[in-house]
Amino acid sequence: MARPSKPLISRASAVAASIEIIDSEGLDAFSLPRLAKHLGVRAPSLYHHFADKSEILEAVARNIAGAGTLPRRKPGPDWSEYFVTLSMNLRRSILEHRNAAPILLQYLPRDLLIGTYEDSARFLERSGVPAHLHVQILDGMERLTLGAVLTEAMRKPSTKSTIFPSVDPDSQPLLTRALAENEKTSRQLFEEMIRSFLHGVVRNAEVEITDPAELSVGSG
Repeated sequence: MARPSKPLISRASAVAASIEIIDSEGLDAFSLPRLAKHLGVRAPSLYHHFADKSEILEAVARNIAGAGTLPRRKPGPDWSEYFVTLSMNLRRSILEHRNAAPILLQYLPRDLLIGTYEDSARFLERSGVPAHLHVQILDGMERLTLGAVLTEAMRKPSTKSTIFPSVDPDSQPLLTRALAENEKTSRQLFEEMIRSFLHGVVRNAEVEITDPAELSVGSG
């Protein structure tokens, strides 16, 4: 079948429709004919914007992972909270589309945030974080956040008492007790994990973060 001479749909509408199908019907239901039907066009119309199904799925991954808003926080001694909020925003965006987790795992490109890496490094520098820690922080944040969130997305939502499912009180009394005494939700545990990682990087490097504003005042 020949491709239409003019596109009948936009790239953005095709990506949005793909996410709608995956969210409501599951990943197995997604196909080019299903997407075309959803959009009210024929499949060749999709090739104005995408070479194949894989390219659509990569666009879906970029759209979902890039949907989080950037925190509005100035550089300073509490720099770590900027990255905690960044991870929390990404977690929320991904968990809103749990059915797409396998797509993110397979198609999410390493350079997704390449446009913000330089901005993040600048934020760290202006916050007084030594340059030799920047790669460790940025690489670790990406690995830790995506790994933890994608794992969570591929599981059923849990409560504080079901974070570890199918725990037997008789054979696992210590874990049962730990769950009973746990006061944090999955969201709170994730937040503290990110915060602990960031604080740990600085602590292990035995460096003191100095507020650049104080340095400029002192030098004046």
